[in-house]
Amino acid sequence: MAKKESIKKTSKPSTTQKAKKISLWDNISQGMKSDKTPFILGFICFAFAIFMCLAFVSFLITGSADQSTLESITTQEGLARQNDIRNYAGLWGAKLAEFFINGCFGYAAIFIPLFLLVTSLKLMHVARFFLWKWFIWCGSALVWFSVFFAVIGFAIAPYTFVYPGGHHGLWVSDWLCSHAGLSGTILVLCVTAICYLIYLSNETINWLRKVFRMGLKPLHRSPEYTSENSRSSQTTGNENEVSFIPTEDEKPIEIDLSTPAEESPKNIIDASVAIATEEISKAENNNFTVEVPAEEIAETVLGKGRKPLREEETDFTIDTGKSDDIIPDIEPYDPKLDLEFYKYPTIDLLKHYEYDGQTINMEEQTANKDKIVATLRSFGVEISSIKATVGPAVTLYEITPEAGVRITKIRNLEDDIALSLSALGIRIIAPIPGKGTIGIEVPNSKPRIVSMESIIASRKFQESTFELPVALGKTITNDVFMFDLTKAPHLLVAGATGQGKSVGLNAIITSLVYKKHPAELKFVLVDPKKVEFSIYSALEKHFMATVPDAKEPIITDVTKVIQTLNSLCIEMDSRYDLLKKARVRTIKEYNEKFLARRLNPNQGHKFMPYIVIIIDEFGDLIMTAGKEIELPIARIAQLARAVGMHAIIATQRPTTNIITGTIKANFPARIAFRVSSMIDSRTILDRPGANQLVGKGDMLYLQGQDPVRVQCAFVDTPEIERINDHISSQQGYPSAFELPEYKPEEGENNGFEVDMNNLDPMFEDAARLIVIHQSGSTSLIQRKFSIGYNRAGRLMDQLEAAGIVGPAEGSKPRQVLCTDDYALDALIGGLRK
Repeated sequence: MAKKESIKKTSKPSTTQKAKKISLWDNISQGMKSDKTPFILGFICFAFAIFMCLAFVSFLITGSADQSTLESITTQEGLARQNDIRNYAGLWGAKLAEFFINGCFGYAAIFIPLFLLVTSLKLMHVARFFLWKWFIWCGSALVWFSVFFAVIGFAIAPYTFVYPGGHHGLWVSDWLCSHAGLSGTILVLCVTAICYLIYLSNETINWLRKVFRMGLKPLHRSPEYTSENSRSSQTTGNENEVSFIPTEDEKPIEIDLSTPAEESPKNIIDASVAIATEEISKAENNNFTVEVPAEEIAETVLGKGRKPLREEETDFTIDTGKSDDIIPDIEPYDPKLDLEFYKYPTIDLLKHYEYDGQTINMEEQTANKDKIVATLRSFGVEISSIKATVGPAVTLYEITPEAGVRITKIRNLEDDIALSLSALGIRIIAPIPGKGTIGIEVPNSKPRIVSMESIIASRKFQESTFELPVALGKTITNDVFMFDLTKAPHLLVAGATGQGKSVGLNAIITSLVYKKHPAELKFVLVDPKKVEFSIYSALEKHFMATVPDAKEPIITDVTKVIQTLNSLCIEMDSRYDLLKKARVRTIKEYNEKFLARRLNPNQGHKFMPYIVIIIDEFGDLIMTAGKEIELPIARIAQLARAVGMHAIIATQRPTTNIITGTIKANFPARIAFRVSSMIDSRTILDRPGANQLVGKGDMLYLQGQDPVRVQCAFVDTPEIERINDHISSQQGYPSAFELPEYKPEEGENNGFEVDMNNLDPMFEDAARLIVIHQSGSTSLIQRKFSIGYNRAGRLMDQLEAAGIVGPAEGSKPRQVLCTDDYALDALIGGLRK
């Protein structure tokens, strides 16, 4: 005991002293990192850049008159107000321009104030630039144009006071001309310029290939075959990469509080080359020709009604005769060439949030530690050590109890600890999996926003090899949290209103479109509220999948939801048939085989994109349509994983009549935002915990034994709009990806003739209800009479046939044609006769 007391006595003063030092250092660092300091520096930089531009432009106009004055002016004359300097920027501007233009880089000196302008806008957060790229670009342009202007200087400005390339350009050009001659110098300039343009953009490579191809005739092959295969090599790896700056992921902050603190559809035609490869081995000594109409192949690969984006060729010929003309190796099929110039979204489309890094509020951490220790001690629980891990919104305190302390005793003190900390809600993890400690999660007094930009720019997301990478946010240890949707394989999301559920769905969609090409991924978005997913309508011709003749890419009407889900079941069955014919078990194996041209498109084989079905407000659909929604969803969840179809359903009411046993059994991955009661938490997670979250994106992800606490990344509506505008402004497919047509079974009156001689017994009651409310809504009939969707739909069809309501208008209520009870009685009387 004496030893423990001595430790406490020595640790107390040092902790206080260290806290003061850290507090002082925090104040200094916060002042340096505040928004004011960089803005002031940026504003000064902006003013100096304008001053330089003014001086440089004026030098080209007044430099001749100022040159003699600058050579003879004395210091005293320079300080005088009337010093005969005509430069608009005065004496300093004249000297600055003389030094940088004539003395250094000539006309190319304009790149210096250009870089200063970019730097100033970056510091003032007016615009986002990657300064290192601009530095390399401006520096290289400064050197190259200086030499370029020096070489052609006499043609541009013969016998003037300006040195077009400055002294730097003059010296380098003279050296190059003396060693390589004028022609060699021009060649060096051209080669370096082209190499640099290639470094800046891959479009330069495509342009050069086209230029070289114009001068070359096809060798030994038919024009169609040569042009088709040459296209397959045009797309480089860089075009398929997400364009952003690599950033190091944040490391977890751990504080030991128990010790002293000092311590293109051309590929569609390419795909048909596989038709011939199966016959090549059978005809080694014979010549033969294979001709396949391009329209047939396009319909086979893309689906009926889909046309290639480019239709220059109508057929192609392959000659496999053994002669000097040897067939080159067939290039792998590349579905991305359908949109070969597609550019992935860039990181600058996302909002950048300024915050003080990982600054720790030591006073808060120390106070929380003391309160936890005091509370446990007051109930007779002694601890040997305590350590804190600070996350963006929650701090995890890991405590090691003394020997003989029961874990259940600490777990039962959850409310007492929350009371002592005055916290919104705490969560006790007893014990922490894989550790011999007990965790107490305490919300931070000032939570930090986890931006979607920081997640997308992280090295973990950049270098991810997941098939469908979903980046949700950051854990308590500040690690980027990601999972592969194909391994989930279906996701159930629940949370009360306003707790971050919709933002979480947006984060899922955003992370997928940043990583996947439109040829590889399609979305089916169901939005009964009609406002959550409407922003994604712009992606219709890139990422959306719809049923034939769909008016809108986002599904809002219950009837269309049932039709689409059943259409997805048909698509699932057809994909399984193709897997069976290809003798593979998963979509990954099938696509690998198809890309290697080992499957014949003429036999119905095609490249399969992943399909992600996202349903918001699932509870509203269940209440409206019941089994007609649940059954196809359950079937998709049970079978669709192997064929690349994955479902994400979200609801704000995680009750047992909505999240049924069938749904839970087939959705092993769960996300729970804050819910109102422990019962709801048990419904979604099979355990308490979601009722103890703090909201605002705080969530638990469960896939397996233990849930992981994550702060969801925040992506706002303007960011989504910028991403959608970036994608929709590019070339897309002629239409959305078409799902198979679904034809309802007999007895489902969806567009079929209605038998008015066999009216429903509730027909008259339903008619009066519709006339009274003046709203032709199927859901209204369901709610008032407590009947299923099928019967309510049949009643609505009979009301339409009787002339009481008008035809369906998509998601809008039908127009009521009867204005009052008198007109209704007359109409019903006519039906009875």
